[in-house]
Amino acid sequence: MTDRKPLILASASQSRARILESAGLEFETVPAAVDESEIKDAMRADGAPSESVAETLSEMKAVRISKRRLDAFVIGADQMLDCDGEWFDKPDSPSSARRQLQDLRGRPHELVTSACVAEQGRRIWHQTTRAKLWMRDFSDRFLDRYLDAIGDDAYLSVGVYQLEGRGAQLFDRIEGDYFTILGLPLLPLLTFLRSHGFIDE
Repeated sequence: MTDRKPLILASASQSRARILESAGLEFETVPAAVDESEIKDAMRADGAPSESVAETLSEMKAVRISKRRLDAFVIGADQMLDCDGEWFDKPDSPSSARRQLQDLRGRPHELVTSACVAEQGRRIWHQTTRAKLWMRDFSDRFLDRYLDAIGDDAYLSVGVYQLEGRGAQLFDRIEGDYFTILGLPLLPLLTFLRSHGFIDE
């Protein structure tokens, strides 16, 4: 169709962009400037659950860009890693990456992934999904070799892993949708976009 509205991904996430590209979608990327740490701290202080945080952040990103691009559909997304009530952020140093893996080693954790679509500054669709992952009790030797092998990729995702790559070696078991783990509830999103003419029926 030639009359399709532009589609925008309000995220700098390489993983989310790859997911949409692999699904055959045409879109542009316009990252939204949102102070995620401040919002997480405020919502934690209010006792909000991790799914509420993910949903709030995904909506804020989508709506913020949508207010600037009234002609487009804007996708916002966010993901929270919750391990027994403790929230993890992307590591910012070799020591924090190592500490995250040590904290998660031998324990299950949940990934809560939320996506939102906004149009003309308001949310018109959202979906929040969960996946549970059991990280195996690997050795310190494995941990050192893993971190050496992934290099700067350690800073790309919370939990210091990309399940589609070497990060699969960290796990014994997973439950949940694959795309939820990668950071986007793709199949529900595709259903919504298909109903609005972005993808052929």
